[in-house]
Amino acid sequence: MRPGTFFAALFLILLAARLCHVDILWAEEDLPMAAATQMQFGQKLYRDVWFDKPPLLASINLAWGVRTGWPLRLAGALYALLGCWLAYAFARDLWTPAEGLWTAVLLGFFLIFDFPSAVIPLAADLTMLAPHLAAMWLAYRGRAFWSGAAAGVALLINTKALFVLAACAVWCFPAVGLLAAGFAAVNLLAAVSLAWTGALVPYIDQVWRWGFLYAGTTFLEHPGRDGIIRTAGWLGFHAALVVAAFWWLRQSRGCAVRWKLLAWAALSLAAAVVGWRFFPRYFFQLLPVLVISASRGLVLLGRKRALALVLLLIPLVRFGPRYLILVRDLANGRPHAWNDVAMDQDSRAAARLTRQLSHPGDSLFVWGFRPDLWVYTSLPAATRFLDSQPLTGVPADRHLTQSAPVGADFTRANREELARARPTIVIDGLSLYNPALAMDRYPELRPWLGQYQEVARTRTTVIYRLSAAPAGPPLPEKR
Repeated sequence: MRPGTFFAALFLILLAARLCHVDILWAEEDLPMAAATQMQFGQKLYRDVWFDKPPLLASINLAWGVRTGWPLRLAGALYALLGCWLAYAFARDLWTPAEGLWTAVLLGFFLIFDFPSAVIPLAADLTMLAPHLAAMWLAYRGRAFWSGAAAGVALLINTKALFVLAACAVWCFPAVGLLAAGFAAVNLLAAVSLAWTGALVPYIDQVWRWGFLYAGTTFLEHPGRDGIIRTAGWLGFHAALVVAAFWWLRQSRGCAVRWKLLAWAALSLAAAVVGWRFFPRYFFQLLPVLVISASRGLVLLGRKRALALVLLLIPLVRFGPRYLILVRDLANGRPHAWNDVAMDQDSRAAARLTRQLSHPGDSLFVWGFRPDLWVYTSLPAATRFLDSQPLTGVPADRHLTQSAPVGADFTRANREELARARPTIVIDGLSLYNPALAMDRYPELRPWLGQYQEVARTRTTVIYRLSAAPAGPPLPEKR
């Protein structure tokens, strides 16, 4: 099959899979989209919008107007295709076109048949896939400066790109100076841009300071034991790749790139382990080197590759039926009966009520981690806080069930800042889940909350409106 025909077919398959999620927003894509929504109102990241992810992750959503539905899923399919092509090109240059095609097939397969919350949204871990692969491919080709530049772009998406840079250094050695120059050039331009808008210091506080606090704690009671179990589970789920990669490793003694691929794999696994959370999406950092190694193993196996490929039934059987259920729901125009999207469905209901209750000039604040509400309501923020993490110090990965903050030295000042704001509408998306983090538990917010009256609620949200709110000046419109 010609590469052009192959990639056209692969794109249609990737698009079909993502269109099954056309009426769903996943948690990991909500916050970047919420931040991009406020950017459309003219707000600047970090200075005007508290955002704990690197800037490119939010900015990329502006390319399709921060629209949900088919534009978002089309963008996701195109991005997945880009990742598959980069993986193909790397494996083709490393070995032969046969390995390249197998790499694209395997990566495309696991960008469909894996946990939907990991493979569907353009979140930090998936979005770093393309610059990660580009950086490694360029490093292999001896383009050290441009490899560093690609790793620099990756850092503007995900801070774990530092591990990508380290892997590139292994492949680029001894040209690490050029690698560092490319990496520094991209990030210097980004730093100058942030400094120009007065966002550099807030960027350091929100992305790096908060990021270190977040990575320094875990919600797992036994992270060592759970980490071993989750890592083993991920490897078992990807058994087809593991078996094929092991076969290549066994046959590759004396191969010039053997130790470099092993170093890349070790650094990628270390990146997945950082923070001791072991979410499936974290292992995206390990997926590129695994599919590239496995592709070589499949070619070396010859006809025996069927023994490895049959293991693809594990993810196919686990996740394939869900796509059929989603298609049936869409065809019949009925809501999905799926616990994984229950919160998203409730957010849509809350957003519909909010739009009915809102008037021109209204502004919004959301308590809890419900950034999809910003996307669904399209209302401007009255404060720079899009969620309650900087107000409670409790990360989003545990705030529904736990209340211990990872950092409290800055949260009181942030709550006092919130108390000076006057959003006309407040949506509380947390208190019904976790009363220990209710707004009225904080002395700084009690008088402020007393100015609001409940006007509606859904199963998990309470909607408040500022009592006798006077008509304020017109708020900025979307650009």
